[in-house]
Amino acid sequence: MTAANNRRTIAVASGKGGTGKTTISTNLALVLAQQGKSVELLDCDVEEPNCHIFLKPQIHSSKPVNVLYPSVIQDKCTGCGVCAQVCEYSAIVVVKNKVLVFPGLCHSCGGCTLFCPEEALEEVERQVGIVEEGSSSGIHVIQGLLDITELMSAAVINGVKKSAGLSDIVIIDSPPGTSCPVIESVKDADFVLLVTEPTPFGLNDLKLAVGMVRQLGIPFAVAINRCDMGDGEVQRYCDDEHIRIILEIPDDIRIAQAYSRGEMIINVLHEYKGLFVQCLETFFNQKDPGLNTGQDGQ
Repeated sequence: MTAANNRRTIAVASGKGGTGKTTISTNLALVLAQQGKSVELLDCDVEEPNCHIFLKPQIHSSKPVNVLYPSVIQDKCTGCGVCAQVCEYSAIVVVKNKVLVFPGLCHSCGGCTLFCPEEALEEVERQVGIVEEGSSSGIHVIQGLLDITELMSAAVINGVKKSAGLSDIVIIDSPPGTSCPVIESVKDADFVLLVTEPTPFGLNDLKLAVGMVRQLGIPFAVAINRCDMGDGEVQRYCDDEHIRIILEIPDDIRIAQAYSRGEMIINVLHEYKGLFVQCLETFFNQKDPGLNTGQDGQ
C-alpha cells in the first residue's frame, strides 16, 4: 500500500467463512465515511469478493494482475534438470531431457532462471486476475478477482493492496481461514478484528486465527456475530486468554433479512450504528490496556 503517515489500517479476518466478516467490514467503512473520514475498503477475498453486493460501487477502472513464469529457450536448453531441482513447488519437471513448465504451480520466485547454467529460461508474464476500483457513499472501493482455475490469490491480494491511495483509514476484508492469502491480507495491518460466531466450529477456528495474529505480532480483538446464541464458550475462551471483545452483534432476524436483500445494517436498522461507532472508538484508542498486543496473555 502507498505510504501515508497518519493512515490506520484495520484488517477484518476470521478463522472460517460465514461469520459475518463482510457485513462488519462494509458497515465499519460506511460509518467512517459518514463521519467525514477518507476511507478505502479493500476486498481481499479475491476468490469470492462480495463487498460490492452491499456497497454497490460505481466501478471506474480495471487493470490486470500479472505474474512472471519461466519459458524455455529450446535452443539453449540441455535438459540438465537444475531448474527442476531448484523449484520448490514442482512447477518444472524434466522428462527425457525435455523441460516441462506448469505455470499454474509457479510462485514467480525466479530461482530457476537464476540458477540455470545455460541461461535457457526467460521470464514471461501471464494474467492471474484483475483489480477493480470504484466509489460508493464516499468510500473508495478496491476489489480483486482471481481468474478461474488460477491459484495465485496472494498475487491478486498484493495487487489490491498496492492500489490503495492516501486515505485516512483502510478497511481490509480478508479471506476466511488462516492460510497464505489471509496472511498476505493482514500482515501490514495496524490492527486485526477477528470475527467469530458462538458455535463449536466458530470457537475452533477462532483459536487458529488468534494463533496466527499472535505469531504475526499484530494487535487484535474479537467481534462476535449472533452473540446471544450458543453456550458462552467463545466468551469464556476470550476471558481466559485476556482477549478483548469490542463488538457484539445479536442474533436479530432483521439483520439476516437486510443481508439477504444486500442492504447495510446501519442504513436500515439505525439502532445498531452505535455498536460500530463504539468498535471504531476502541480501535482508535489503542493505548487501552484491554487491547491485545499480539502476545499470549497480554
